[in-house]
Amino acid sequence: MINFIKSDLFAAFLLLVMTILALILKNSDLSLYYDSVLNAKASVKFLEYELDKPLFLWVNDGLIAIFFFWVGLEVKKELTVGELDSFSKRVVPAAAALGGAVVPMLVYCLFNFHNPETLKGFAIPMGTDTAFAVAILIILKNYIPYSLRVFALSSTIFDDMFAIIVIAIFYTNKLLFISLVLASFGIAALFILNILHCTRRVFYFIVGCFIWVCVLESGVHTTLAGMICAFFIPIYKKDGTFFLEKIMKELTPYVNYFILPIFALFNAGVEFSLEKVHFNSVFFGVFFGLLVGKQIGVFSFCWVVNKFGAVLPSSKTQLYGMSILTGIGFTMSFFINTLVFEGNLEFFNSAKLAVLSASLCSAIIGYVVLRYFAHRYD
Repeated sequence: MINFIKSDLFAAFLLLVMTILALILKNSDLSLYYDSVLNAKASVKFLEYELDKPLFLWVNDGLIAIFFFWVGLEVKKELTVGELDSFSKRVVPAAAALGGAVVPMLVYCLFNFHNPETLKGFAIPMGTDTAFAVAILIILKNYIPYSLRVFALSSTIFDDMFAIIVIAIFYTNKLLFISLVLASFGIAALFILNILHCTRRVFYFIVGCFIWVCVLESGVHTTLAGMICAFFIPIYKKDGTFFLEKIMKELTPYVNYFILPIFALFNAGVEFSLEKVHFNSVFFGVFFGLLVGKQIGVFSFCWVVNKFGAVLPSSKTQLYGMSILTGIGFTMSFFINTLVFEGNLEFFNSAKLAVLSASLCSAIIGYVVLRYFAHRYD
């Protein structure tokens, strides 16, 4: 039992338990209490500045930024001294993310081109949920190469960056440029710390918090702040010891056993009441955008760049199985849905159900393909 608790499998199991718990709470008599916890206010004050946000936003804007910082550390490690240390290997995750963004949006538009109001949700199926996709890959680690997991992490980073760009252009009603300017000063400070080869963690923590606040106030999603901070962490100390990897390993238990489970608990609560859900063009656009569009986009774009000499992270059958998993859209899809349809209950609930349904189907089908079929055709 102790070995199981210490394993990566337990982290995935805990994530699944919290997801199921959130669904039970949302669809039971405890729903009001569940919602009240999500909306309970918590504030932090520093001098004259005060942040007063619901717990739901503290999780989605705060804890998830730490998760993306942790992901960014692993990606930087692999880009510099790991599996993605050449241009031909780096270009594949970027191509996968681009295909996984463009094709799902086109699929959504096919179902909604006739209605300008629903067409605004075109970006809902473009995001991939890193947490759940990686959890499945952890379970499958004995059946897939490690390079495929790195590819998944890398491509979802690009995926989220594309999503953030789309949000900033199409869904940000009030973008505070002064906050972005202040954030750029923080980034400059990180650059200087990196150039000086500073390994005092407190300096990175202070500057990182400053950047996070600036990005939060700017209207851009704070996951970008986490990724930016990670890329400025030095890989080695001056004595040659692995500084970046040490931070990554120290953060791993907190990510696996606290951040991801709490995130799942706060975000996976979807109401199943069919009285509040309509199987309309929004539902079908999101559902097929995630389940079909993501896998076609990711795999086809990877296949194209491979024809031009890029190195694939694994066999094509394993890559296809991974492409199916990118249809797990939870986090960014729910976030964009809130931005677009929160004022329209019909479209809002339809999109949420579509995200949940497509994510579940993608998870099951992707797991089955990678576990039972992909290795047979290598």
